[in-house]
Amino acid sequence: MDWGTELWDQYDIIEKHTQSGLELVEKYVKFVKERTEIEQSYAKQLRNLSKKYNQKRSNKDEPDCRLSSYQSFVDILNEMNDYAGQRELIAENMIMNICIDLTKYLQELKQERKTYLLEAKKAQQSLESTYKQLDSSKKRFEREWREAERAAQYAEKTDQDINATKADVEKAKQQAHMRARVAEDCKNDYAAQLQKYNKEQSQFYFNDMPLIFNKLQDLDERRIRKLGHGYILFSDTEKNVMPIIGKCLEGITKAGTNVNEKNDSMVIIEQNKSGFERPGDLEFEDYSQGINRASSDSSLGTPKGPMDLLGKNKSKNFWLFKRSKPTVTEDFGHLPPEQRRKRLQQKLEEISKELQKEADQSEALGKMKDVYEKNPQMGDPASLATQISQTSQNIERLRGELNKYETWLSEAGVRGDTLRYRAHSFNNNGAHEVLSPDGAHSDESTPDPSQAIYAEFDDDFEDEEPVAPIGKCTAMYNFPGASEGTISMQEGEVLAVVEEDKGDGWTRVRRHNGDEGYIPTSYVTITLNK
Repeated sequence: MDWGTELWDQYDIIEKHTQSGLELVEKYVKFVKERTEIEQSYAKQLRNLSKKYNQKRSNKDEPDCRLSSYQSFVDILNEMNDYAGQRELIAENMIMNICIDLTKYLQELKQERKTYLLEAKKAQQSLESTYKQLDSSKKRFEREWREAERAAQYAEKTDQDINATKADVEKAKQQAHMRARVAEDCKNDYAAQLQKYNKEQSQFYFNDMPLIFNKLQDLDERRIRKLGHGYILFSDTEKNVMPIIGKCLEGITKAGTNVNEKNDSMVIIEQNKSGFERPGDLEFEDYSQGINRASSDSSLGTPKGPMDLLGKNKSKNFWLFKRSKPTVTEDFGHLPPEQRRKRLQQKLEEISKELQKEADQSEALGKMKDVYEKNPQMGDPASLATQISQTSQNIERLRGELNKYETWLSEAGVRGDTLRYRAHSFNNNGAHEVLSPDGAHSDESTPDPSQAIYAEFDDDFEDEEPVAPIGKCTAMYNFPGASEGTISMQEGEVLAVVEEDKGDGWTRVRRHNGDEGYIPTSYVTITLNK
């Protein structure tokens, strides 16, 4: 069924319906735009919320940063930020795929509809013009026929009048004959106009208007189909990001499952353990024997407060009842012994990394200077003097700081397995020299400038149970192993690896005869067991 056949006489209804359909598209586009504004506002609020509660995420010195509950909360904030990004993506896709696309399509439909209505109007005007011509010819025919009848009646009357002359009769007959001929011409013209109008009217109602109505029907159906697709996109746009939103929610769930109360308790212990010993029992002071309290070595006097309860730790700060924040000192002396050792070791690692960076830069500048000296066209060696001088000063400064913190670490009373930090020494050319675990210089210079600046070693190997090898290595260079804790090797020698490089530049190996020791990692090629 089509509009041209069934609604041939409902032009006004069709015009109104197609206009209403276009207005519905405009209304839907406006609805989607307001929905996207809500999504964008929601996403913005979520981002601001995440940012508000995540302001300390970059501060790694915060004591709580290592707690699983704290880290899980940071993970939740990050997931919420990602979730907000997906809401923004929904809004963006709706704007692009629905609003912009439908608005463009709507403009095309409006122009097409306007063209069809203009065609209908022209056809209507043409038919009306033909009808006016028909009506005019009809009225003329009517008028002329009446005039012809009157002329005929007058000629007959004149002919019967006995007083009329022959000339009068002849004139009257000629007049009647002329009027009859004119009336006949008007009749023929009227008949022709009627035939023309009937033909155009048939063309109008059976061809022109049905064709226009069918075009409008096709336009309306395309509009409905496009609008239906827009309805589907409204859902699909959100469905497409649901997997990622699901991952964000799974990440939040995972953050919750990653919370480990026992682990957090251990972190609190590790961060805050002072290293002090508990105070011993107070000794009884027998005043009846007249003991001189001031001269007694074992007497602590009458306890007057928490400071008197420290026993042999009397000279140390009593951290349990600390009321005010201590003054921060460079050597971390304001911290308890255990925490002080950790902070000093951490500081040494930072200085060592910075020193290695400066050493690498010094070596690079030295190589660049050599290139400039051999190829003057590439640059002026003198232009590097300032950078080389500044780098050397930085190295000396960092070495001084390293020695200073090593001294403080030694004073702090290192226990058990101790990290002993030793800087690379630098000759006048900026080259590196290998330091053995005890700090002595080895005879060979290392080919690897990225060798670590500090090392960790066990003091004695003979007291430990033999460790199963985890791989093997082949020596690329001779190494004398003259320092304590190291082992010598010859180029091409194959040794068993019992402990990997922990980032300090040294690897622990064992010979077939059972001798064990450390060698520079950069001196060997290592193959680990799979």
